[in-house]
Amino acid sequence: MNIQHMRAFSLLELMIVLAIISILMALALPAYQQAVIRARRTEAQVALWQLLQQQERFYTQANSYQAFSASANEPEARQFKWWSGSGAASSAYEIEGKACDGEQISACIQLVATPGTSRVDGRFRDEACQQLILTSRGRQSASGTEARCWP
Repeated sequence: MNIQHMRAFSLLELMIVLAIISILMALALPAYQQAVIRARRTEAQVALWQLLQQQERFYTQANSYQAFSASANEPEARQFKWWSGSGAASSAYEIEGKACDGEQISACIQLVATPGTSRVDGRFRDEACQQLILTSRGRQSASGTEARCWP
C-alpha cells in the first residue's frame, strides 16, 4: 500500500497570509467607505434637483412653492418625496422643503437633505458635507466643512 505524504500549511505561513490580508483590508476599506458616501450624496443631489423641478411645476399652477416634510399631512405636501432613494428605509437622506431664510414660501423654496435621520437609514453619516441645500434661486450649499460637496 502506497502512503502519500501530505503537506499542510504551517501556523507561521497562515499568520503571514492573514497579516497581508489585514493590511490590504485596512487600506481598501476607507476608500470603499468614501465611495459609498459620495454615491449616496450624489443620489441625494439628484433627488433635490428632481424635487426642485417638481416644485417649479407646482409654482406655475399655484403661484407659490409648497413646503413639505416627512411629517406633513396636507395633500399638496404629500405629493413631494421626502427621502432621497428608492424607498424611505433604504435612503440615506431625509428631505424637507421650506421657505428660504428670511423670505416667504411664495417667493423662494429651500430644499434641505439631512443625512441619517430616524426616518431614513440612521447609520449613514456624511461628516464632510452634512446637510445638502438647494434653493429655487439656484444656490447650492452644504452645512459641513467640505468645500466641494456639489459637482
